[in-house]
Amino acid sequence: MSKKIFVLLPDGVGLRNFGFTNFTNLGKEKGWDITFWNQTPFELSKIGLKELKLEGKPHFLTDLYKRAKIEAELEHFTAKFNDPIYQAYKFPPKLNSFKAKLKWKIVQFLAQKYSGEKKLIKLREKLANIERGKDLYKKCIETLQNEQPAVVFCTNQRPVNALAPLLAAKDLRIPTATFIFSWDNLPKATKVVKTDYYFVWSDFMASELIKYYPEISEKQIKVTGTPQFEPHFTQGLADSKSNFYKKYNLDPERQYLCYSGDDITTAPHDELYLRDVAKAVRSSNNSGKKIGIIFRRCPVDFSDRYDKILEEYQNEIVSIDPLWEKQGSQWNAILPTKEDLALQTSIIANTFMVINVGSSMVFDYVSYKKPCGYINYNPITEHLKKDTCKVYNYVHFQSKPSKKIVFWINSENDIEAIISKSLEKDTTDIIEEATKWFRKINKHPANKSSERIWEALNKLAKCT
Repeated sequence: MSKKIFVLLPDGVGLRNFGFTNFTNLGKEKGWDITFWNQTPFELSKIGLKELKLEGKPHFLTDLYKRAKIEAELEHFTAKFNDPIYQAYKFPPKLNSFKAKLKWKIVQFLAQKYSGEKKLIKLREKLANIERGKDLYKKCIETLQNEQPAVVFCTNQRPVNALAPLLAAKDLRIPTATFIFSWDNLPKATKVVKTDYYFVWSDFMASELIKYYPEISEKQIKVTGTPQFEPHFTQGLADSKSNFYKKYNLDPERQYLCYSGDDITTAPHDELYLRDVAKAVRSSNNSGKKIGIIFRRCPVDFSDRYDKILEEYQNEIVSIDPLWEKQGSQWNAILPTKEDLALQTSIIANTFMVINVGSSMVFDYVSYKKPCGYINYNPITEHLKKDTCKVYNYVHFQSKPSKKIVFWINSENDIEAIISKSLEKDTTDIIEEATKWFRKINKHPANKSSERIWEALNKLAKCT
């Protein structure tokens, strides 16, 4: 049997896991003929990856059904689990035109029509099959018939443009699988595609998948871990301290912490928190310490909201922008680069802690036995756009083994002392609990995820 695989790339978010890590090289070593079925504007051939471009858009009704599914699921999860936090995953639509208002009315009608668990399953089936016979579907059928891959593996479960290629594969009896991209995706009702198999980070995520989608059986789920953290265990990827400091003109006498910026939706006051951290660092330095801040903004945040802070605290903050490329106006058209993988790993390797609002960077840093500080207070401002403390009510934080997984920064006044504790390596309890959390969230050893994915794909395609 052929060992040809189509790795479906419906948007750029899967590039980091499957294009830039050792995933592809490992698959080739195992005898796979790997083609990226590429729906993004990114030219994979430029980085030595075999690709087949897939162009075309889903039918206009498909997105409406997707939005209705998400609305109906979040309503259902709220009622079923008696937890209003699922409502926080809803985003109010922009109703700035008649067309937008009409679409929203259709979404609301469909969400109401398919409310309740049994009707929801019908809605999911409807969404999974809605592209059959449409133009994009026909293109996919033709391509699959010509190429005859043994399996189609989708790099994430969210985009509607993945529906047609996966449906076409199903109709041609080609096994399909999708990877659940992020640790917080399932409670947010972002599982859009339907496949034969689902690849998840951990046993915990496997139980979540069944919890939210009871029509999925255990035998359809493969627990593999995620390649996301594998670069931290790749020898030679991170710059040495001397090279890194020289490259970014860092002060060789200073030790640096990382402030990891968040997106403007999750943390609309993020620039104020960066300011508070910079004030604490300035105070520490006035007392004889030698500390600096490396600011890494969220890759999809191109706003100017940090500019004043960076200017005011230029003696404390060095801004090192992510090496992502903007190839469209939507957030998912802002694509990572292979160079950024090395940059992010180098920043982690050469800083002593990270501070942010509720990011998964806690797992990146604990891979290096370094702590994370979570900001858990609201800034003093005339117009509070969001209660930051409520971020930690999100469902994915319920998985933490204890409160000690990070340093909780409950006030601006806590920052200086927490930085000092991290510098003095008074972090044993934090590291132990964060490691427990990491092992719960992601199957260990964390550097073997790609290996486990290929083992599962071999079984799926019946290749031995």
